[in-house]
Amino acid sequence: MRIQHYLGYLALIVLLSVLSLQIDTDLPFSAQWQLALDPDVASEFSDVFFVQAQLPRLCITLLVGAMLGLTGSLMQQLTQNNLTSPLTLGTSSGAWLVLVIVNIWFVDWVADYSALAAMVGALVAFGLIVSIAGVRNMTGLPLVVSGMVINILLGSVATAIIILNAQFAQNIFMWGAGNLTQYSWEWFEWLLPRTAVAVIIIAVAPRILTVLKLGQEGATARGLSVMPAFGGLMLLGIWLVSASITAVGIISFIGLLTPNIARAMGARTPRDELISSLLLGAVLLLITDSAAIFLSLWLEETIPSGVAAAAIGAPALIWFTRKKLTATDQLNLSMSQGKTHLSKLAVWGFVAMAVIGVFAYAFITHGANGIQFAVPGEFQWQLRWPRMVTALSVGIALSIAGIILQRIVYNPLASPDILGVSSGATFAIIITGVMVGSVLAAFNWGIAFLGSMIVLMLLLVIGKRSHFNPSNFVLSGIALTALLEALVQFALAQGSGDSYEILLWLTGSTYRVTGTTALFLLLAVLLLLVGVFAMSRWLTLISIGRAFSNARGLNPSSANTIMLTVVALLCAFSTATVGPISFVGLVAPHMAMMLGARRIKEQLVVGSLVGATLMIWADWVGQIAIYPSQIAAGTLVAIIGSTYFLFLMLKSKFN
Repeated sequence: MRIQHYLGYLALIVLLSVLSLQIDTDLPFSAQWQLALDPDVASEFSDVFFVQAQLPRLCITLLVGAMLGLTGSLMQQLTQNNLTSPLTLGTSSGAWLVLVIVNIWFVDWVADYSALAAMVGALVAFGLIVSIAGVRNMTGLPLVVSGMVINILLGSVATAIIILNAQFAQNIFMWGAGNLTQYSWEWFEWLLPRTAVAVIIIAVAPRILTVLKLGQEGATARGLSVMPAFGGLMLLGIWLVSASITAVGIISFIGLLTPNIARAMGARTPRDELISSLLLGAVLLLITDSAAIFLSLWLEETIPSGVAAAAIGAPALIWFTRKKLTATDQLNLSMSQGKTHLSKLAVWGFVAMAVIGVFAYAFITHGANGIQFAVPGEFQWQLRWPRMVTALSVGIALSIAGIILQRIVYNPLASPDILGVSSGATFAIIITGVMVGSVLAAFNWGIAFLGSMIVLMLLLVIGKRSHFNPSNFVLSGIALTALLEALVQFALAQGSGDSYEILLWLTGSTYRVTGTTALFLLLAVLLLLVGVFAMSRWLTLISIGRAFSNARGLNPSSANTIMLTVVALLCAFSTATVGPISFVGLVAPHMAMMLGARRIKEQLVVGSLVGATLMIWADWVGQIAIYPSQIAAGTLVAIIGSTYFLFLMLKSKFN
């Protein structure tokens, strides 16, 4: 019976392949068939284009789609988690970071060692995921959120490297957006032999996966060495992902969706799911690439296939989150609860760090003889104080936004970056800039506010269907973030005159802030902060529970709408001024709780202090660390925040 399904999938692949070849050619089918059988007869440009561009693109699309589908099924069965994929395991971002390094600093290695280097990066990323979630906890939401953290960390490092090597930016971003365009058979011929391990997976993995379904103890009782088997199969899957990314760049969601589709189509055994996912992966990526080709012709712009995959995959992931999640899906990452009472000594320690940071920002700089103390002149002061005020204001704004979101969503992992609120502001600014012809002219808070509010409204609509289940809410935010970031990647890949300016802004830098902008941002943040303090009773009641708050005379829906509007405003002001900043809204609220700030007003004060301290130090260190070049504050904050997150997870494992 399943053989008929496989034949059906193969027939669908043939049909879609024929249709795909008709999109961008005037050649009749008979001529295409003749050229496919005998490429040497190509004489006209249309013939050569068909043989050297269309056919290799079709073949590499089918090959990459099949490998991503197979790998996704393998990873999901190994972890017994329907949300596992190269995207959620961080392997894609790890491979991308290392390939960026190789393409910039080790050009001689590109031809021979790219796939191996990508695999090393993917393995490092996977190792970080395992260190966070633990081998025994590779199920449900913890794995997905851990992958999001690793993606932010590695993506920030990669972007910082590209910033310092701007001459490579356009090509790297086009490749990073997932580009299946081919101009010869070179990449297909390079990739084909490296995917031979897929045969080993199909031959060996089914029996191992069947035994693993019995659990670790049951598998061990039947003679299976669980960790070597798990590690070996995961290694083979990561190799396939690394080779595919090396050839065509990052293509998201294919590995996530195809196994779920295969199971919905009736695949029940491990072997059946692997083969069905392989065939469906080819089908799904072929459909995606055909859509990308069609849109490219219609819009007269190159649409990378990775962007089209994200546009299809993100709504599909949101649809999956509407299902009733299992108990393991609803697990939160283990976060240390910290002190039960506010530690005044620790608070004064942060106050001292903030004061020292402001002092260093104002008087310690990098001069001709290295780092030195100097009273700034009038010109230097006019450059420094707007950046200093902006860093402090953004730290406060994102901390407050994170506190509100975590209290409303009932999840300590909710933050503007993970839920996609900051990505909404970023996308709104960039897409508006593309439409008006100057991205720099679009940097204003009104557009950013609109983008943030649209994301929040979408989250509210999606959340209402699941009764605001925290896991569904976070997963929906992650899906929206992936989609918006793919679209931003597409904007960068276009190579316009503003691309480098966009890239600088995306790293979260205060370099372009003026005095007027800094004062406006400070005033807006302080007014919103006063408003949040006035609504502190609402947050206290909602934190206890919606039913409890309703019994105390508060309308939870109205209160949520007002407070989410405040979150959108805080994110809009910050993002429009300095660009997207990750982790401040996640780390600062949690650190405040660790210091014992349990009450809402205490958490608002201490969280704001932590966020401001983090931003001022990150911005100052970024200016002097590799002088005369600079590292954007957003990059350093992402590295510091993710390192803190990793430390907490590792600490919780040994407690």
